[in-house]
Amino acid sequence: MKRHLQSAIRKIVNEARKRIVQDAQGILENDPRHAYKAVRSSVYKQILGGQVNILSSRKRGAPTNYQRPKKERPENARGGNRRPRSYRTMQLDSYEGKDRGFILRFQNAGTVDRETRFGNRGSLRARHWFGTSSAFHVQQAVDETVEMIENILQQEFQLQ
Repeated sequence: MKRHLQSAIRKIVNEARKRIVQDAQGILENDPRHAYKAVRSSVYKQILGGQVNILSSRKRGAPTNYQRPKKERPENARGGNRRPRSYRTMQLDSYEGKDRGFILRFQNAGTVDRETRFGNRGSLRARHWFGTSSAFHVQQAVDETVEMIENILQQEFQLQ
């Protein structure tokens, strides 16, 4: 019975994760490196339950050689960024998928105003999207779980 309930909870928690991932894709209009994959779900072994959160990856996956597309400009146009790209910029651009959980955290919590020796880099405003989205979808999952457990118990008791 416990395994049956855990598999049903796993299915419901994964559905909640899928809906939260869709919300994350709506927050990140342009996401060529798939940061939405950093939304993680897990089901507990000892007790009946689960969780959905933003993955804080401890290990890095395989790096990619992603290059941002250059802006289109006429062939004879001058201008552009003459500063070479730093090693850290190239390193951050090489993160892919679940390794980009920090992007979701930045979008959720915001950043402070960043000042460098080359000028003001601006800040990201806090959107608090994960708390509202996950609370709504997890509550839906709880309701589905309660309904599913009632159905399983009714079927179990009718068979005996």
